[in-house]
Amino acid sequence: MTTSLLLADAEPGTRGYLERHLPGDGFELVQSDGRPDLVLAGRVDLVERWLDRAPVIVLGHAESDVVDRVHAFRQGCDDYLAPPFDYQELVERIRAVLRRARPVPPAVVEVPPLRIDIATRDVRVAGSRVQLPHKEYELLLRLASEPQRVFTKAELLRDVWGYSVAGRTRTVDSHASRLRRKLRELAPSVAFVDNEWGVGYRLLGPLPNE
Repeated sequence: MTTSLLLADAEPGTRGYLERHLPGDGFELVQSDGRPDLVLAGRVDLVERWLDRAPVIVLGHAESDVVDRVHAFRQGCDDYLAPPFDYQELVERIRAVLRRARPVPPAVVEVPPLRIDIATRDVRVAGSRVQLPHKEYELLLRLASEPQRVFTKAELLRDVWGYSVAGRTRTVDSHASRLRRKLRELAPSVAFVDNEWGVGYRLLGPLPNE
């Protein structure tokens, strides 16, 4: 799954360097109107703006001291790093903050009559096993994480296929269609992989007769 980062008011030299290197380590850089997984903030006063939406690492200024760092932590930042910093250290700090921020995934996901054992990749519907190729399984797991939520095609392309730009593709539609058919064969009364036209997909939609 791609991790999205926002560079908020980073110093131009630092921004340019990170924009060149972070994508190579699996991070997608997003705009301020998105909902990033983590924010790299160039100023302490930006912490409060993002605090309720994503963890924040402050990239302080070279002259910062312990007073600046204490102030940043009191504002609610998750980490603080001042230049000159080592790029690999920054990457590991990002990953460490994300590990703390993200909940431990469950060993089993159950959305009756669907059951997914993540450790063994065993998928069952009403007790019967379903064999799924890798991407169909990853798509199902993403939809099952919030079964009533409609995921946009752009979100699914990013989270399941790692596409940073959606473009025009039928990838999601074709995989969703095959996944729906396999699940509905075992539970015909459940509206698995419901298509919200023009938006995207959710795992459990309304029943056909509703």
